[in-house]
Amino acid sequence: MNLHEYQAKQVFADYGIPVPENRTITSVDQIAQAVEELGGSEWMVKAQVHAGGRGKAGGVIKANSVDEIRAFAQKMLGTHLVTFQTDAKGQPVNTLLIEVPSTISRELYMGVLVDRASRRVTIMASEAGGMNIEEVAASEPKKIITLPIDPVNGLMPNQVREAGFGMHLSPAQQKGLMKVMQGVYRIFMEKDASQVEINPLVVTEDDQIVALDAKISLDDNALFRHKDMQDLRDASQEDEKENKAKEFELNYVPLDGDIGCMVNGAGLAMATMDIIKNHGGDPANFLDVGGGVTRERVAEALKLILSDPNVKAILINIFGGIVRCDLIAEGIIAAAKEVALGVPVVVRLEGTNVELGRDLLERSGLDIISRGDFTEAAEAVVRVAQGGKA
Repeated sequence: MNLHEYQAKQVFADYGIPVPENRTITSVDQIAQAVEELGGSEWMVKAQVHAGGRGKAGGVIKANSVDEIRAFAQKMLGTHLVTFQTDAKGQPVNTLLIEVPSTISRELYMGVLVDRASRRVTIMASEAGGMNIEEVAASEPKKIITLPIDPVNGLMPNQVREAGFGMHLSPAQQKGLMKVMQGVYRIFMEKDASQVEINPLVVTEDDQIVALDAKISLDDNALFRHKDMQDLRDASQEDEKENKAKEFELNYVPLDGDIGCMVNGAGLAMATMDIIKNHGGDPANFLDVGGGVTRERVAEALKLILSDPNVKAILINIFGGIVRCDLIAEGIIAAAKEVALGVPVVVRLEGTNVELGRDLLERSGLDIISRGDFTEAAEAVVRVAQGGKA
């Protein structure tokens, strides 16, 4: 789960990380009060979406008057912002962040993530802030400082000094860096985050270290431990189909192909997509219905797949282990009658009571193509998706 910048900055402030004073607005009517509370004569105004590249996409301005803020708000609120990190539709803009500008002397980078190579929480720092960190890693890897954190000792003072020296900070600036690094590390550990990032982390003209931007991504699997974080979820920034899938405990990810996939088990789902590709097809989704397949979940899964207008055929590939194949077949038949299939469906069942399950499908009277072999099922669904016969 991702947080908006303004939400992440509030978390930063709670952990002692300096951030610019700011206010949020969701309507034009709130501008006057926000500006009055902030004071000053210049303000940064930022569209709040779960995507980077907002500045280049026109989602960030420096305003010199209330009229400029109002014009920007009227232009942005209620629209979609398209950046290089969004699809062609973009992300809805429902909130604007207004904050006091900082006097920037230098721009740095700071991030915390899990490094799979070292299998440790790792802090990354760089003097090349304000840039895409992947580009820095490719073009100037020596500018990236990587600090694996010992899980027993935690972040150590010598690691802060190493980062400070590597970013050429003065002793006074390193004191501010200590507060920031301790804060981001604590947030990562205590909030069960998957990523905490500040880009840019700026050095102001009076030697203060300030988080000018803020990004926090949380591990969905640990959200049950953080009710306060759950309340920050903005479903409007997430895929509507994925949100619907979560309601029925379905793991669904939309893709760009035309063959819908319904599978139980993530490994089998990946193998199913691979074999479709190997036979010249393109999967339209990843969809894992889990081990406990029920009629209701199958029906909702079919609805999700069929809500994609690009789907020309569906492959249902189920291994009956925990749930018997005859029960799975009954669920597929009932769901197919409820949903009213409009595209060819290929079903491959394997496991307990497989013969009984296949017999139920053949006697159902539905236009369902049953195949027992994995490869044959993949070949059949690719053929029908391309307009041929199974």
